[in-house]
Amino acid sequence: MEFTAEAKRPILNRLRRAQGQLAGVIRMLEDTGDCEEVLTQLAAVGKALDRAGFQMVTLGLKECLMESDTGEINTERLERVFLSLA
Repeated sequence: MEFTAEAKRPILNRLRRAQGQLAGVIRMLEDTGDCEEVLTQLAAVGKALDRAGFQMVTLGLKECLMESDTGEINTERLERVFLSLA
């Protein structure tokens, strides 16, 4: 499944923010940052990645719900995409 450039833009933006957050966490660890602060930021990175994944699944569900040739719901593809987050 491929996404349009317009559909990918918010996902890529979220991933780039997460990448910046992760770089910040790495710097904090290298500079012997406060443990609680590092863990808080690490949790934020994980949440950002999860949200990017959910955005992708939401877009993918739109694509996977209907077969282009039959107009029927493709439940196997839907299940596979949805379970990829588990």
